[in-house]
Amino acid sequence: MVKSKQEQLIIDELEKLAPEHGVDIVDVELAGATKAPCVRVRIEGAEGEALSLDEVTAHTAWVSEVVEAIDPVSGSYTLEVSTPGIDRPLRRPNDFQRFVGERCELTTTATEGRRRFKGAIMTADEDAVTLELEGEEPVRILYTDVKKCTLKPVIDFGRKEGK
Repeated sequence: MVKSKQEQLIIDELEKLAPEHGVDIVDVELAGATKAPCVRVRIEGAEGEALSLDEVTAHTAWVSEVVEAIDPVSGSYTLEVSTPGIDRPLRRPNDFQRFVGERCELTTTATEGRRRFKGAIMTADEDAVTLELEGEEPVRILYTDVKKCTLKPVIDFGRKEGK
């Protein structure tokens, strides 16, 4: 995955402490405008289990200490610590492997003459992910070319036809 130097530094520092806190660092994102920057840290249980709001709140203290020590943004910024949510980002090979068969939206540096792909994860190995695209041939994309990838699950609300 292509991450900025600051994002990767935050990930690396948080991942050093995450095991002792029983969590996994799903993703880190620097977002927002220059005047109102935001550092988003997404966490989940070490075995992929969901965390409650109280658990996320408890982890915010040590995450804040790590991010503050790095001082990734000059001036003030907002720190958001949350669970990954329904549109979970995929960052590492084991993330892609865990969600084989699920739908995702992926943005690349430029593969096959395009940047955006939507499809189901067919396979994932240590180097690349293969997506099954609707009405097209499958495409294999190296992780080093992936800028961003999020799950796009299909949700069936149980609606009956005609309603």
